[in-house]
Amino acid sequence: MSFQIALNFEDGVTRFIDATASETVADAAYRQGINIPLDCRDGACGTCKCFAEAGRYDMGDNFIDDALSADELEQGYVLTCQMRAESDCVVRVPASSQLCKTEQASFEAAISQVRQLSESTIALSIKDESLSRLAFLPGQYVNLKVPGSEQTRAYSFSSLQKDGEVSFLIRNVPGGLMSSFLSGLAKAGDRMTLTGPLGSFYLREVKRPLLLLAGGTGLAPFTAMLEKIAGQGSAHPLHLIYGVTNDFDLVELERLERFAAEIPNFTFTACVANPGSQYPNKGYVTQHIAPGHLNDGDVDVYLCGPPPMVEAVSQYLREQNIAPANFYYEKFAAAV
Repeated sequence: MSFQIALNFEDGVTRFIDATASETVADAAYRQGINIPLDCRDGACGTCKCFAEAGRYDMGDNFIDDALSADELEQGYVLTCQMRAESDCVVRVPASSQLCKTEQASFEAAISQVRQLSESTIALSIKDESLSRLAFLPGQYVNLKVPGSEQTRAYSFSSLQKDGEVSFLIRNVPGGLMSSFLSGLAKAGDRMTLTGPLGSFYLREVKRPLLLLAGGTGLAPFTAMLEKIAGQGSAHPLHLIYGVTNDFDLVELERLERFAAEIPNFTFTACVANPGSQYPNKGYVTQHIAPGHLNDGDVDVYLCGPPPMVEAVSQYLREQNIAPANFYYEKFAAAV
């Protein structure tokens, strides 16, 4: 039996490897061309110490306390020279991908669909047989190269990979390089290059209620996360608050309704900041956070939006005297 291990490096690069139940994660990585720092293979030095964020594994007892203490083991630290996977796992490696002699994966794919969802948002789908080998954690992003230039733009996946196809939600920035291409030149069949996956903003194992906060096209990583949750289910309640500036910025509401129908304990609220909005829910995301959503701090908060939104939510939590169990966020600014 083989399991998929996501190795997240400190420079934001993620690489996926396959590991059998009989081999250590360090050996599996080495077999696939990734050199996790390693000075020994018998659990004595601690050089290969990493942090297991998700998954089941066996550490055995063939290591010494100086390399990995009982407290560290309890917290989730592992020695990859001893760790044997018993399920798919996510492992945080405290080293750069360059040090570990690995690089971002690169793929080429063809545009399968471009849709103008609103005057401010474009939906892009690309497809290629090679993308069937593309693995990423829901919430992560890639760098897409703008055809006809050497410049790239970073976009979060808005869907999981299915039959070699992935999708993105892209802010339509007036005069923007990618926006101008997608809104005026792009057609089905045009080739695009993407590199990644990247980023430390991704769905962790759901161990408690989730509060998901999206600003504008920051909705994208959450629709990928919800696809994952819809497939595996969740024993905990999930609530998404999706905020935009103007009525025409609201997109993918029907998709969110489908998620609400597929995931029994998922609910969502959309709101529009513009006071002149015709939408029923007005105001900012923080104005629609109810005490129950914070669950007295026993909640994991995920936030993806522009820097002012991240600061506003952080300030709101301080004012409520709430310290979430975990607060994961990704700031973004629309690139020209």
